[in-house]
Amino acid sequence: MFKKVIGQAHSESDRPAPTLPTGYRAPEPLAPPPGYAAAAPAAPVSASISRPPSGASRNILSSDVEIKGTVKFTNDLIIDGKIEGEISSDGSLTVGENARLKAEIKTATVVVYGKVHGNITALDRIELKASAEVIGDIKSKTLSIEAGAIFVGKSTVGTPAQAPAQAQAPAQAQPAAKPAVAELPKQATLPGAV
Repeated sequence: MFKKVIGQAHSESDRPAPTLPTGYRAPEPLAPPPGYAAAAPAAPVSASISRPPSGASRNILSSDVEIKGTVKFTNDLIIDGKIEGEISSDGSLTVGENARLKAEIKTATVVVYGKVHGNITALDRIELKASAEVIGDIKSKTLSIEAGAIFVGKSTVGTPAQAPAQAQAPAQAQPAAKPAVAELPKQATLPGAV
């Protein structure tokens, strides 16, 4: 039934081409139904993207979004567009490289890659990455600034130490002590002055 051939190599060119029956036509490709829109190819996903914890949602404002007003959100927000106004949340804010914000920011954590003109207050931490530009005051428990980041403003980092209980109690009205000797203003004459 089978014939064993030793020492002969067969290539694709040695094989005869298949023959199609006469009158055979290849089927025509089907046309999409009316109103059908082809799906855009999916963008490649970077391996560095982390998934939010289950039950949490991550919101994204892309580079073509412009907002004037107040932005409030929960969980996480990534901004890569333009915002002018106020941003507040108990969640995490990431300012993308293309983002241009003129806003007062009050959130739990802030990571800045883009430009922020305004004050930033975070309950936990603020990170300024190498491409960041922040012009405004910063207030947070922890602050991280990478080499290359631009920061122009005043920073308040850490939690203030609690004063003793006595200092926190309101001062009782006591008569002011009068100085024993009244001090007179001192006058001086500069050399060469008339």
